[in-house]
Amino acid sequence: MMTVTSELNGRFRINVWKTAERMSCNTSVTRVDVSSVGQAQRAPVHLLPCEIEHNGPAQVSQYLTATTKDCKLEKTVSFRGRGLKGQELSCPQGYTGLVLKEINKPGSDQEDRTVKVSSVFDKLTYWNLETPPNSDDTVVMAMDWPELAEAIHGPVED
Repeated sequence: MMTVTSELNGRFRINVWKTAERMSCNTSVTRVDVSSVGQAQRAPVHLLPCEIEHNGPAQVSQYLTATTKDCKLEKTVSFRGRGLKGQELSCPQGYTGLVLKEINKPGSDQEDRTVKVSSVFDKLTYWNLETPPNSDDTVVMAMDWPELAEAIHGPVED
C-alpha cells in the first residue's frame, strides 16, 4: 500500500492506492493515525517490482547501491541476480508520502485496521525489472494525476 497525503485547510486528505489483487469487497475501515506525522523522520523509499516477505529493518543502503546514468537520470542495480532499472520520482507538489506501520493486526478481513506514520518521504525510487520506468507506468502516471486533476476540475478563467 502506498499512501500520499496533503494538508488541506489544516486537515489531512488521504489518498490510498492498493493493487487490485489486494482489494476486497468487505466493510472494514483502515484508520490512519496522523498525529505522528510531525515527528516522523524522512526515509529513502524504494518501490520494487517484487514482494519481499519481510517486515522489519533492512540495511538497504548497504545492499541496494545503484549506479546512475547521468544523461537519462536512470538508475541500475542488481537485486538477487536480476537487473533492475529505476527512476527517482518526486511526490506531487504539496504532497508528502507516508510509510505506514500497522498498530494492531486485525484477526479477519472484516475487522478495522489502525496504522500509524513511521516515516515520510518527498521522493521515491521506482524500479522495474530490466526495463526503465516510462510515462505509461501506473506509478509514474499517479504522480502526475494531482496536477492534471486540478486542471480538469479547477475553476475556468475567462
